[in-house]
Amino acid sequence: MVHMRVLCPNLDREDALETVLDVPIPEEMFTKMGSTVGLRWQNMATWMRAQTFDKWASPAIANRYNELSFLLYVVGSPLLPLRIQLDDSSVRSIRNSSIEASTAKYIVQQYMAAIGGQPALNSVESFCAIGQVKMKASDFHQGDETVKAQSKEERGGFVLWQKNPDLWFLELIISGCKVISGNNGKTTWRQSSNQPRPMTKGPPRPLRRFLQGLDPKSTGDLFLQAVCIGEKIINDEECFILKLDTSQSDLEEQANPKYEIIHHTIWGYFSQRSGLLVKFEDSRLLSVNDENGDGIFWETSTESVIEDYRYVEGVNIAHSGKTSVTIFRYGEQSSNHKRELEEKWKIEEVHFNVWGLNNDFFMPPSDFTKEA
Repeated sequence: MVHMRVLCPNLDREDALETVLDVPIPEEMFTKMGSTVGLRWQNMATWMRAQTFDKWASPAIANRYNELSFLLYVVGSPLLPLRIQLDDSSVRSIRNSSIEASTAKYIVQQYMAAIGGQPALNSVESFCAIGQVKMKASDFHQGDETVKAQSKEERGGFVLWQKNPDLWFLELIISGCKVISGNNGKTTWRQSSNQPRPMTKGPPRPLRRFLQGLDPKSTGDLFLQAVCIGEKIINDEECFILKLDTSQSDLEEQANPKYEIIHHTIWGYFSQRSGLLVKFEDSRLLSVNDENGDGIFWETSTESVIEDYRYVEGVNIAHSGKTSVTIFRYGEQSSNHKRELEEKWKIEEVHFNVWGLNNDFFMPPSDFTKEA
């Protein structure tokens, strides 16, 4: 089992208490910070003190952190452009539903049973998950050539908090770059450590990471709106395929003057043997207006293989997986470009019903409040 480092010694005063890291980091990441324990702590302290905006004045450092921010946004903390309709019953009525929709509801009912059952899920009012990630990416390649993520592997960790389930907060750090993202029930926001001002805010949206086996209740509620479109074998498992297209009203709610989401589709692959979700996919087409008013299209396809289900207080939680992202960029004034990103993730700890987790914890940074 890989250990997560949560404390850093106080290097200014030997008799002082150790510093608690905001985001635990994998021991492997700490080991690579130096050849000796003392040097590693010194390097970590230097890195912690350097988290100021003047650090990114150097073009080389700025480019490095922009690349890390790209990884953190696209594969580390993507949002889904829809709202999950909460459902307190074990399964919605199938009356007046099509055969495909009725089949999907039956599959979701089996998934809910496999994940621990409705009583166990209803007992969870909040949770905290701590995990580690490894990310890498290819460069942009022109044309249709095969692209594989081959860059240096970046390591990091994350802490994810959620409360019933519209309130959530994520801190994710890789190689010294950090992104924070959250939802206070009214606004979803996201900010990178190398940006002095908030970069993204909008209406409430779910974090994709929840649907990678961490939040079974929201996953079930989401796919109750889907239809069953067939079967497919995934990693030697015969699976049902459930498909959900984001509604036009949800897409329009996310639009702004700079971009428009043309379509967003979600697929879930549920094992016929175990009932569990073993793969989650989504595809999005975005139209972005450049400075000249010309439209550039960004097509993002993401698939997550979900593994290592283990029970935590009666709820079956996925503890590891791999996410692959393929990005296409094209348009009249833009050459066709393709890029691939990859993340391997592992959950180290999950805690339910966190004591003292109130709504104020999920408030956005003050910069968002001022601009609202």
